[in-house]
Amino acid sequence: MLTRNTRKTVVFTRPFTLNGLDGPQPPGRYVVEMEEELIESLSFPAYRRTSTVILMPGAPGGPVVMQAVEVDPDELDAAERRDAAP
Repeated sequence: MLTRNTRKTVVFTRPFTLNGLDGPQPPGRYVVEMEEELIESLSFPAYRRTSTVILMPGAPGGPVVMQAVEVDPDELDAAERRDAAP
């Protein structure tokens, strides 16, 4: 199965929460990685998302530098919309 990976940066201007994260997260820039697989049964190229991961920085001075947390893409989109709302 052919897969593709894409990466984007999301910016939160206010604290935000997502399932799977330990409490509210501070505003800032976060990298989101998406993996998609090619749907081979179609006559044109189309992809289905198989995972969405947000990269979270570890605590300063702690043993973890970066942590990848799988998130629901719809929940992430909703958090971005809430952040952009006045």
